[in-house]
Amino acid sequence: MTIADFATSTARVIPYRRDQLRRLIAPRSVAIIGASDRKGSFGNRAMENLQDFDGPVHLVNARATSVAERPCFASVAAIGEAPDCVFIAVPREMVESVVRECAAAGVGGAVIVASGLAETAKPDRIADQQRIVEIARRADMRLVGPNTIGFLNYGVGAALTFSAMPARRALLPHAIGIISQSGSLGFSLAQAAELGVSISHVLTAGNSADVDVADYVAYLAEEPACKAIICVFEGMAHPERMGHALRFAWSVNKPVIMYKMATGNEGARAAMSHTGSLAGSNEAYAAMFARAGVIQVDRFEDLIETATFFAKAPRPTTDGVAVIATSGGATIMAADKAEWHGIPLPQPGTRAADLLAIHVPDFGSPRNPCDVTAQLMNDMVALESCVDALMADAQFGAMVTSHAYAYDSATSRLPVFSRAAASHGKIVCNVWAPAWLGGPGTIETQQDGHLALFNGMDRCFATLAAWQRRERLRQTASDAPPVRLTAAHAAAQVTEILRGITDTALTESQSKRVAALYGIPVVAEAVVGSANEAVVAAGRLGYPVVLKIESPDILHKTEAGVVCLNLPDAQSVRDAAIRLLELANAIVPAPRINGLLVQPMIPKGVEVMVGVRNDPLFGPLVMVGLGGILVELLKDVAIAIAPVSTAEARRMILGLKGATLLTGFRGRAAIDINALAGIVARVSELADDHRAAIAEIDFNPLICDADRIIAVDALIVKIQAG
Repeated sequence: MTIADFATSTARVIPYRRDQLRRLIAPRSVAIIGASDRKGSFGNRAMENLQDFDGPVHLVNARATSVAERPCFASVAAIGEAPDCVFIAVPREMVESVVRECAAAGVGGAVIVASGLAETAKPDRIADQQRIVEIARRADMRLVGPNTIGFLNYGVGAALTFSAMPARRALLPHAIGIISQSGSLGFSLAQAAELGVSISHVLTAGNSADVDVADYVAYLAEEPACKAIICVFEGMAHPERMGHALRFAWSVNKPVIMYKMATGNEGARAAMSHTGSLAGSNEAYAAMFARAGVIQVDRFEDLIETATFFAKAPRPTTDGVAVIATSGGATIMAADKAEWHGIPLPQPGTRAADLLAIHVPDFGSPRNPCDVTAQLMNDMVALESCVDALMADAQFGAMVTSHAYAYDSATSRLPVFSRAAASHGKIVCNVWAPAWLGGPGTIETQQDGHLALFNGMDRCFATLAAWQRRERLRQTASDAPPVRLTAAHAAAQVTEILRGITDTALTESQSKRVAALYGIPVVAEAVVGSANEAVVAAGRLGYPVVLKIESPDILHKTEAGVVCLNLPDAQSVRDAAIRLLELANAIVPAPRINGLLVQPMIPKGVEVMVGVRNDPLFGPLVMVGLGGILVELLKDVAIAIAPVSTAEARRMILGLKGATLLTGFRGRAAIDINALAGIVARVSELADDHRAAIAEIDFNPLICDADRIIAVDALIVKIQAG
């Protein structure tokens, strides 16, 4: 048995919910199996870490009657009651028998720290791990690990870990939860508690033999003590489980801040179509995260400050942000980063403007961003008046200030900002400027529920932008499945077409026939067998025309040089036909030639690509971007998991960097975005309906103008049998 076989055999599509994990993660009683007096042993460390646990801690060791001058039981059964959770600190060879004993005793959950099981990729060790999981699941007992560092629940003092950890502190109303597939990275983030960050849980997964990160996300989504979730994520064999968990978190409005590791794209390298090479598993995960409203950060270092912001921030009332600082340089940095991240900095309304004009000296600036100088910052009455007026201004949904120096004199200003934010239901971002990162003001900001600390201006404005995007998604997204645009009989017709084609790749005309059945507009055309027939077809279709070789073996005709554009008359068509056939017949190895494809030459417009790649983990991924030959070079592509609604397709289109070319650039008429979104949705239906048969789809380009959107080239690639 391989690891992949094991993952498939033990897969659960729907994650565990909070009530199913309560005895594991929020136990009322625990036991340490393998408790020991030996300093440094896992059992001894776990004893020390559980000193602040709210319930009883039972010690179990068959070879001792007492440990640390406390009574020790020979077995779990000897305790006389079933602990909610056990920490199993025994060698690998003993784990299965201990799990069997715990299952028989009615234990609710177990943490297995032993390594050397499925992570070794040895078939016998994989089988050992599978038996352990089967024993636990038959007894409705949840497992964390094996090969895990354990977890922390600071709310009840359940430190079921052998790792060093921050001391237990009272939870604040804006506590965050940390989930990590990497135990050491999860516990490293927990040290933010030393700087005042309130942390409710640190949940790590180890081998994820039973409980995994998706289960943890679903658990914390329902956890009242956790206001935002950090997830350090590598990947999983069944990503739809994470999709379920993330959608659940979204449904209860629990922000998830994701750092995705392992971002390689090996899966896309063998693609046959242009668009098929654009999306690997990393892009697929990003599409899944985007649909679920996840805030994805590019750097591990950004997780804590992003999560603490979302744990504290109310829903934004508007996009405008006020900036106030003692430093002109800080206000310039703020203006730069606001522009970069698309955050508007409107000018204050009358009341705030009048107050700023009175109190800001002439060597400062009362305009937003406001350089109020140290003179105003040292006048607490005037400062409070100005800050309150800005926060009261309906143009501003948040405020940014810069903590210039880590001195007590600067720290004393923080309550002014906090009171104003609390009074108006908004948030103030305190951008930390001093190089003394843990200096006075750090803990005060972190512990304040109305102030969010950032160690850089760029991350501050990036987070504000993510906050605003998330709110826009909440206002527009729907949980309802996409409304189907294609007639039901189209799927059956396409199924018959695909069954009748033995080649892996459909020809262009075959691909367009399939597209037309799904209501995707395609250019008129004729397949002919000779130069004379091409002339007749061109006369019927209307000049100028395009001439191409029709072959199942030439997937990219432009690169092969077997396309002629803008042919104006009969003679040019006849000459081009002869030349194309000669070129095609000279290709080595010789391709099969089905004939010549004649199409009317479509006038120039904006070229758009719509395509699909069928990912082995996620299924069909739908892509839209600016088309033509530059699509792979620019990689300005939006990606979503099929099927997509027209509303989601519209967001994909308008989210492209080159979207201004579609909405009217330099006097050009805007294209019909709704019509294009409908085409994207129909392509997604085609891919979703035939996910077992179609590997790739490439409509590149669609030529778009104000009155018409039409596909002039198409390629569909079937999934190869075996």
